[in-house]
Amino acid sequence: MIDGVKVKKLKVLSDKRGRLMEILRVSETHCPPNQVYLTTAYEGVVKDKDSFHMHKKQTDFFCCVKGSIKLVLIDTREDSETKGSINEFEIGDENFCFITIPKGVLHAFKSLKGEAFIINCIDREYNREEPDEFRVKNEYYDWDRLRPKNKER
Repeated sequence: MIDGVKVKKLKVLSDKRGRLMEILRVSETHCPPNQVYLTTAYEGVVKDKDSFHMHKKQTDFFCCVKGSIKLVLIDTREDSETKGSINEFEIGDENFCFITIPKGVLHAFKSLKGEAFIINCIDREYNREEPDEFRVKNEYYDWDRLRPKNKER
């Protein structure tokens, strides 16, 4: 696991009225969200196919609440003990999880089933004048085969 990445399996409570799923407890993250937003991707679409992105100041807390996605994280941080590691997660309808993506970790995702709805809780408000978003050309992951590039199979 990439240093700083955390995965919390989410429990869904169901009854005849519907379902309830607790996503975030500040007491567990020790980081209250300063902004929460929803992003979606249609089936087969990769958000950031030609590039991955990362934040230098912001931690992301990802949860796919509808559909399913393949979330890929890549550690390129110079000072990290897990530099060079790639983590892959299939999350969503069949596997509800809350994933912590530390600052400096590259990330991108592909919608695998239906229109995927992702809630992202971030620890800093988005600054439109000075965005904390940095793109890196995708030399790491083959989105068509859903595996790291240059990996023998």
